[in-house]
Amino acid sequence: METQSEQWDSVIESKHHLLRINFKELWNYRDLLVLFVRRDFVTVYKQTILGPLWFFIQPILTTITFTIIFGNVAKLPTDGAPKLVFYMAGITLWNYFSTCLTAVSGVFNSNAAIFGKVYFPRLIMPLTIVISNLMKFGVQFLMFLIFVFYYYVKGNIQPNSYILFTPIIIIIMAIIAMGIGLILSSMTTKYKDLNMLIGFGIQLFMYATPVIYPSSSIPANYQWVINLNPLVGLFDYMRFAYLGVGSFSGLDLLYPICFAIVILFLGIIVFNKVQKSFMDTV
Repeated sequence: METQSEQWDSVIESKHHLLRINFKELWNYRDLLVLFVRRDFVTVYKQTILGPLWFFIQPILTTITFTIIFGNVAKLPTDGAPKLVFYMAGITLWNYFSTCLTAVSGVFNSNAAIFGKVYFPRLIMPLTIVISNLMKFGVQFLMFLIFVFYYYVKGNIQPNSYILFTPIIIIIMAIIAMGIGLILSSMTTKYKDLNMLIGFGIQLFMYATPVIYPSSSIPANYQWVINLNPLVGLFDYMRFAYLGVGSFSGLDLLYPICFAIVILFLGIIVFNKVQKSFMDTV
């Protein structure tokens, strides 16, 4: 008697290639991605008194603090741009990068319970973090644009056509944060001490990134050192495009783009390798 071959809607099987990404499977789970994004956006501020107002309060307070300490007390240069909007430009980008990197770095440990109970593409969780924080970034970026418009009307800054590159800059920033985060998250499943070091390391990394100072203020003989940081070109872009200070060209994006591709490539390899057995070590 002949047996008819059974047709299945989905098949769960082990991944044979470390770089394999099942985009069809990710698309099939898009409703879960939307659910997680909505959950992250709602639950973080649901039980707070001010709610989403914290999206505005945190960068404003940080900008004021930086303006007083680094601008007025330390008197760090701002390339002639108004101090308030200069620091806000750096803080807006840095908040998105650091928040994504910190959250993705802990994706295995913070989701161990759900990972151990139900199957879904594990990359859904890092993507959720990047997208949900993108919504927060959008709110803060809108506030930044209001300040840019105010200083533009006053004649203190001169934005230019490079602002059209903004989506590319954000995508590069998200990919770098996700790639590094995937590597760190895979390492923290085995080396628990990294959980303590990541937050501290990100704070130190901020001072190696032109968040509170322009890259032009670095002495010429040390420029090559800071230029090893792939984020430098992105922060230079932000201030050149929106404030009209510093220097920037399209070629300055070449290194960040190459770095983003390589780090995401490595991150996916490590993530795919660890996700098969991480429950044994978490």
